[in-house]
Amino acid sequence: MYEEQVKQLQKMIDECHSIVFFGGAGVSTESGIPDFRSADGVYHQQYKYSPERVVSHSFFQQNTESFYEFYKDKMMILDAKPNAAHRKLAELEKAGRLTSVVTQNIDGLHQAAGSQQVWELHGSIHRNYCTRCGKFYDAAYVKNSEGIPKCECGGIIKPDVVLYEEGLNSEIIQGAVRDISHADMLIIGGTSLVVYPAAGFVDYFKGKYLVVINKSETAKAVRTNLSINGPIGEIMKQINV
Repeated sequence: MYEEQVKQLQKMIDECHSIVFFGGAGVSTESGIPDFRSADGVYHQQYKYSPERVVSHSFFQQNTESFYEFYKDKMMILDAKPNAAHRKLAELEKAGRLTSVVTQNIDGLHQAAGSQQVWELHGSIHRNYCTRCGKFYDAAYVKNSEGIPKCECGGIIKPDVVLYEEGLNSEIIQGAVRDISHADMLIIGGTSLVVYPAAGFVDYFKGKYLVVINKSETAKAVRTNLSINGPIGEIMKQINV
């Protein structure tokens, strides 16, 4: 399946030496992490509060305990393992073909697979800081805490993830945009390109090949050289580095 499309993708990759991968939730669904916007995603399930509201800055401030109930249950999947897509991207980087990964995911699976240069647009569940003294705490501490995770100083711990109403990190934006604008190939995978400003980053690409690998059509119209509607892990594992 996807044989001809994989051949085309392989040919493009073989011609390029500064590839950037731009990915979203669909990259991690094959690792058992639910996405947010698919038909059976988190946004389509029933909760006391809508997920969009729960993962907002104001909700975190006003309803911290309810935030953490949802966050620990639905967003902290600590036993997930990298899948074929994560591993192949790490291989491409190690071989000197891929410059960086730009991800909207917060699960840390790209790093777990071995990727070194990862621009995490929306932060990471693996970094958590006390809002009072700034002390660092790992994901396991937060996940295993009772109720609201507290620092030894008594301060509330906040995950280093970008919530609604919060801005993206300017240094990460600059790094991601720089790599995309200098790339000769951009592979967009596992994202519907709904979330802005991240989805707008693809506009900076001026290179040779633009490829989209996603189960469904993207919300943002992009002029592609190749579009593959399928699971990204299944596609990427067929690529030879």
